[in-house]
Amino acid sequence: MSTPYPFTAIVGQDDLRLGLLLNAVSPAVGGVLVRGEKGTAKSTAVRALAALMPEVSVVPGCRFSCDPGSPDPACPDGPHADAAAVSRAARTVELPVGASEDRLVGALDIERALSEGVKAFEPGLLADAHRGILYVDEVNLLHDHLVDLLLDAAAMGASYVEREGVSVRHAARFLLVGTMNPEEGELRPQLLDRFGLTVEVAASRDTDERVEVVRRRLAYDDDPEGFAARWAAEESALRERIATARALLPQVLLGDGVLRQIAATCAAFEVDGMRADIVMARTATALAAWAGREEVTADDVRQAALLALPHRRRRNPFDAPGLDEDKLDQTLDEAAGDQGRNDEGRNDDDPDPDGGGNDDGGGGGGVPPQADGDRTPSQGEGGSDDTPSRAPEGAPDAPGRSAGAEQQPVASAEPFRTKMLSVPGLGEGAAGRRSRARTEHGRTTGARRPRGALTKLHLAATVQAAAPHQRARGRSGRGLVVRRDDLRQATREGREGNLVLFVVDASGSMAARQRMSAVKGAVLSLLLDAYQRRDKVGLVTFRGKDAEVALPPTSSVDAAASRLESLPTGGRTPLAAGLLKAHDVLRVERLRDPSRRPLLVVVTDGRATGGPEPVALAGRAARLHRAEGTASVVVDCESGYVRLGLAGELARELGGTAVTLDELRADSIAGLVKDVTAAGRAA
Repeated sequence: MSTPYPFTAIVGQDDLRLGLLLNAVSPAVGGVLVRGEKGTAKSTAVRALAALMPEVSVVPGCRFSCDPGSPDPACPDGPHADAAAVSRAARTVELPVGASEDRLVGALDIERALSEGVKAFEPGLLADAHRGILYVDEVNLLHDHLVDLLLDAAAMGASYVEREGVSVRHAARFLLVGTMNPEEGELRPQLLDRFGLTVEVAASRDTDERVEVVRRRLAYDDDPEGFAARWAAEESALRERIATARALLPQVLLGDGVLRQIAATCAAFEVDGMRADIVMARTATALAAWAGREEVTADDVRQAALLALPHRRRRNPFDAPGLDEDKLDQTLDEAAGDQGRNDEGRNDDDPDPDGGGNDDGGGGGGVPPQADGDRTPSQGEGGSDDTPSRAPEGAPDAPGRSAGAEQQPVASAEPFRTKMLSVPGLGEGAAGRRSRARTEHGRTTGARRPRGALTKLHLAATVQAAAPHQRARGRSGRGLVVRRDDLRQATREGREGNLVLFVVDASGSMAARQRMSAVKGAVLSLLLDAYQRRDKVGLVTFRGKDAEVALPPTSSVDAAASRLESLPTGGRTPLAAGLLKAHDVLRVERLRDPSRRPLLVVVTDGRATGGPEPVALAGRAARLHRAEGTASVVVDCESGYVRLGLAGELARELGGTAVTLDELRADSIAGLVKDVTAAGRAA
C-alpha cells in the first residue's frame, strides 16, 4: 500500500481542511462536497484524512464491519452475540464514476435464491465503507440513480438490496465526501442539499505559496516514506486533537440564543426545508468542540453558515453558489439584538414572556428583500440588422441599419417552461429524461438471455423457461430446479439524455435588441430544460464571416448559459458556416460517445447572406445533417407582420421540424409535446 500524502503537509486550502476535519469530529454533520478546478488537492486531502481517523473495533470475519459493542441485529453475517473484537484502521472506499448499481449496494445470487432459497449476498462498496469514509470523485458525473442510492443510504444509515421479493439489509454509516469540477456540470439542487457542507477550492495566486506546493510535492514524489516521517509529529498531534474534540462534543452547549441566530439566518437566506438549520446546528457544535469550548458562539454560527448554506442558495441551475457575508453579519446582529431585548424585557418571575422586544414578530427571523437578480429584456433600444448581399426571397431589411456594426450583448428575457423536444426512435444512451431508450431502470417491456452478469431478473420468463425441464432434472421437492440457461434478464424502457447542440444566429438580422433578448430567453429556457433532462449541451454561434464553437459539448449547462449571456451580435449571416461547424462537432462527438444521440437545435430567422449563393450553400449543409440521421428542430425567430418562412424551408432541408418562439412554450395552444421528425422521414 502506498504512503498517503500527509494531511498536515497540504499548503493553504483552509476551508477544505476545516470541512473535512469537522466531519471527522462529528460525522452527523453529513459529509462535505468539495467544488473546485482541477489540480487543487481535492483528492489528496480526502485520501490523507483517512490516516487521521480513529481506529475502529470490528467483529472478526464480519464483512460489514459490525461493532462488537453494539452489533447490527440484522447483519447478514450475524448474529454476533459475545463476539470478539479486533481493531483496524478506518477505511477510505472510492466509488468509481462508472460503477454499477450492484457494485455500489451489493448483489444477490438470484440463481441460488430461486433454487435453494438462500440469500447468497455479495457486499458492495457501501458495506466496505461502513464506519469509514466513502469518497466519490467527480460526483457530478455519477449516474443519477446511483447518487440517489448513495444519499439514501447516507441519510438512513442502512442499505437495502431487493431483487424480486428477496431483500437484504445491512448498516451503512460513513463519512461521505464528494469532489467535483463545476465546469463539467452541476449536481441537482435536491442532491446538493443532501451534502452537509460545501467548500470551494481554487489554486493560490500567491507566488510563494505556489512555490511551497511544488517543493513539497516533489519531495513527496522522491521519497514518500521519508516525507511522511518528517510530518509524523504534526499528524499525530492532529489525530489527538480530533479524538479530543470527539470526546468533548457531547458536552457542548447549544443555547437558545444561538439556535435563534441559526433559524434567523436560514430564514433570511430563504433556504428550503429544515435540513440547513439542523446541519448548521451540528456544524456550529463541532466547531466549538474543535476549538476546545463547551459553548457555541456567534462566530461558530457564522462559520457554520459559510460552510452549510452556499450550495443551498441556488434558486435555479444558473445561480452560482455563494453567500452575501454583509447580509449574514447583519442577520446575526439583528438576531442577537432581538434575543437581548427579549431577555431584558422578561421577568424571571413572570410566566408570560411577551413583554419584551418582539414587535417584529420574528426576532430577526424575518426575510429581508432579496437582491434583484432577475433578467429583464431591454425595451425600445435600437439595434442593428444586416443588409444581405443577396436576398433571393425579395425580403428588404429594415432601413437605416448597417450590416457590419457589432452590438453589445443584451440581457436575455425571462426563461419559460418549454415543450419537450425529443429524438425519435429507441436509443441506448446514458440515463436521462429526454428520449425513449433501453435502460436499466424503467418499465419492463420484455425479457432476454443475460449478457454477462444478471442484474434485473424477469421472474415470469425465468420460471417459464425452467418449467418444461423439471421432470428431466429430477425435481422431487417444492423448490424449482433452475439452471443458468433458464435465467432471463428483464428488458426495460426508460429515458436517455441526449447531446443538445445549439446553433445560434448572432448576425445583424437578429441584433434588434428586443428580438435578441427574446431569442436569448428562449435558448436559456431550452438550456434549463436540458439541465433538467440530464443532457450534454454544446453551443455554436455564427455571424460576420464565420462560425465558432462557443462551447464544446459539456455537462455544464451553467457554462453554456454564461457564454450565451456574453454573446455579441452583428454582421452578416453565414448560416452554412454555422451548420458545417455543427456537423464537425457532431462527427467528433459520435466517435467519443457513440451511444449518445444528438439533437440539433438551430435558432435563426432563416436568412443566409454573405458569399456566393449563401442560401444554396446553407441547403447543402443542412442536407449533410439529414444524411447523418441527425434529429433537428429549427426555432423560427422571424418576427413582424410579413414573414418569409425561411426557417421552415431550412427545417425541411434538415429533415426536422420548425417551431416559432411562441410555439416553443409548453403552455401554448399548439400542444404540450412536439417530437422531432426523424431524419429520413419524408419532408
